[in-house]
Amino acid sequence: MISKLSHSSIFVLDQKRARDFYVNKLGFNVVMDVSVGDKGSWLTVRPQNQKELEITLIPINTGLMFVGEIASQLTQLVEKGAFGFGIFECTDIYATYTELKQKGVEFIKEPKPGVSGIEAMFKDDSGNWFSLVQKIKE
Repeated sequence: MISKLSHSSIFVLDQKRARDFYVNKLGFNVVMDVSVGDKGSWLTVRPQNQKELEITLIPINTGLMFVGEIASQLTQLVEKGAFGFGIFECTDIYATYTELKQKGVEFIKEPKPGVSGIEAMFKDDSGNWFSLVQKIKE
């Protein structure tokens, strides 16, 4: 039986720039950063308080994982914000929203009450978009 998901991937246009975004803007910790040649590294990050999941920042490049046209198509999808999506939770959405905006994170939706709590939406440096949610206590 499968017991848990330990890694999830986000495709990024520039792995070094993505590392800076996730670490210096979102405040994530680097778990692993091991070179896999001149095409990039095995780079995983995670929110500071979430030890059971690592997010792999996978560069879109020809030769490492993708061949020719596939890399080009995937790059276009990520750039258009049509590929990546995730939900990050926080305990104080207004404080988190203000802090991230001050760090230069691009929000596409300000915090507003929604179905799952108070939600805002932002993009990473590659164009992937994410919800930021503060769950309402019952």
